[in-house]
Amino acid sequence: MPSHLLEISNLSKDDLSGLLATAAHFKKTRYRGAELRGKTLALLFEKASLRTRTTLEVAALHLGGHAVYLDSRQIALGVREPVLDVAKNLGRWLDGIAARVNKHETVSILARESGVPVINALSDLHHPLQALADLLTLQENFSTLRGLRLAYVGDGNNVLASLLEAAALAGVEVVVSTPEGYEPAKELLRRAAAKVVRDPFAAVKGANAVYTDVWVSMGQEEEAQKRLRAFRGYTVTPQLMAAAPKDAIFMHCLPAHYGEEVVEEVVHGPQSKVFDQAENRLHTVKAVLALLLGGGLA
Repeated sequence: MPSHLLEISNLSKDDLSGLLATAAHFKKTRYRGAELRGKTLALLFEKASLRTRTTLEVAALHLGGHAVYLDSRQIALGVREPVLDVAKNLGRWLDGIAARVNKHETVSILARESGVPVINALSDLHHPLQALADLLTLQENFSTLRGLRLAYVGDGNNVLASLLEAAALAGVEVVVSTPEGYEPAKELLRRAAAKVVRDPFAAVKGANAVYTDVWVSMGQEEEAQKRLRAFRGYTVTPQLMAAAPKDAIFMHCLPAHYGEEVVEEVVHGPQSKVFDQAENRLHTVKAVLALLLGGGLA
């Protein structure tokens, strides 16, 4: 059993399949349990959040635990106090930490120094909680994961990094369509046996799912105009979805910037599963908490 979830590569194939099976069970039964009874989870957040904070708090409650929210105004990681000192303090009081941070190094220090399980609730390099919800959504729509083809259109960011790691474990083929210079790390592409296709219309051909994310992530605002120019032509539109098979689904981790990476018509259209993904964040987070803080999967 892993001690932490900092990136999907912390999981084995069995860990991943177990998490997905447990999450599916939790969703089907609207599960309430006591795996976290008497336990407290710190939510250490440097970045704004709707889905991540809400699902972590609700998941802890559903498992009988409690969450303490600590934002950047209260803690000021690395400014008011060094991350090392924060880690050693939180480890004395709490049973686990979920951290949504600017730098991946921060979650690594928390995991190394706190002495309690640490969950990466988003860093600049990885977003494992999102990838778990993505796989559950794919599994719900196609029954199996192995052999599926997913076309990712857009920026090679932290969401894609975790998606590629998850795809490598689950046997999902990923085709990445992104402008030159915005690809994910070569090692991630190699591990997932993913290929890069510049033309998004070619990328979505034969895809079971079309996935996109914002072109300008939090912390990249200074690059906004440069990125908007670079990604021109990579917007997911009804025309792009029509180039995929009729039963293809559309996915997005949200929030969406309408008119940039996707148009509103697609997000709220018949092929969209983005709100299923958002719901599945609750069930997969609940499974992660049961695994890391509750002592095992249901």
